[in-house]
Amino acid sequence: MSNNSAKKYRFSAETLKPLAVGLGSCFASDMITVDGFKVGFLYRQQPEFEGDSGWRFLTGFESDEYLADVSRFNRFDVNVIANCDPEIVPLLSSPVDTAFGRDPSVDNRFVRIED
Repeated sequence: MSNNSAKKYRFSAETLKPLAVGLGSCFASDMITVDGFKVGFLYRQQPEFEGDSGWRFLTGFESDEYLADVSRFNRFDVNVIANCDPEIVPLLSSPVDTAFGRDPSVDNRFVRIED
């Protein structure tokens, strides 16, 4: 992964609110944490290591090339991403193997995606 200190994140530790504490870590796209886009797609997979919640957060605008570049993703506490986009909080108790995306036909609210 890239050197995180070179990235300018859209949040600071001092401003984080306790919206989703104790859920573990996750991975999120720089488009959310650096560029400031809202979460557009989230899914929960089987955790890969101790402390991993299994949650993965994307905007839905990442290209295949972007997704292939691991330096564009970093590990965060789930609470950090909840602060970036509080609309995800009600979904965070969902089980492994669930996914959600924003649906423009319902005011851009999250809907469950069935595979």
